[in-house]
Amino acid sequence: MPAAALVIAAENLISALRERVSVDGDIITFADTEPIQALQVIIEERPNLVVLERLFAATPRGAALINRIKADPALLQLEIRVVSHDGEPVRVPTRPHAETPPAAHQASVEAEAAQASAPLDQRGTRRAQRFRMAGAVGVLVDGNAGTLIDLSAIGAQVVSTSVLKPKQRVRIGLADDHGSLRFNAAVAWASFEIPPNSGPRYRAGIEFVDADAASVEGFCHRHKAS
Repeated sequence: MPAAALVIAAENLISALRERVSVDGDIITFADTEPIQALQVIIEERPNLVVLERLFAATPRGAALINRIKADPALLQLEIRVVSHDGEPVRVPTRPHAETPPAAHQASVEAEAAQASAPLDQRGTRRAQRFRMAGAVGVLVDGNAGTLIDLSAIGAQVVSTSVLKPKQRVRIGLADDHGSLRFNAAVAWASFEIPPNSGPRYRAGIEFVDADAASVEGFCHRHKAS
């Protein structure tokens, strides 16, 4: 019989949270360091309830897990509760609006996650025009392959399976038939994601340090979405 509930918390808090869950059936527990393993069980077992300890739910991994569950049409009946030791549980809605198709809901979830992680420009505008890339345009971040989402003369948004953290210094590489570009950069913001059809990844905003603006702009125009 599938588990009735699944609990995720720091190891020293699992027992306390488990006692607060009242369900008819088995309860599976995972440490907050095991979100990927927990997600696999959620997908396979489809418990009626997932309980997240409040501090874990507030982390990038907790937020990514919630977004991943919300984006899966097969998990719309699942209830998510965020529980703290000094307050009432909070229910997190997983069902999108009735008029929103699952695919559109999933796209909106990922867009919201990226926007929430990106800091607002102090002047309210971007310092340079940013272009959305057409198709899967590759980028090297410290020698590791990633995907270039958008690009401007002074920065970019990338997706990578390698760990990316704010203020991290990185080396960026871009290449096409016109040649290759190599320059230094820094991570401005980063978020952790668990997409439905691939493994965990990091989405990050990159600020260029010493890139040649004219060369980067040329790359932008060659690969921008029409």
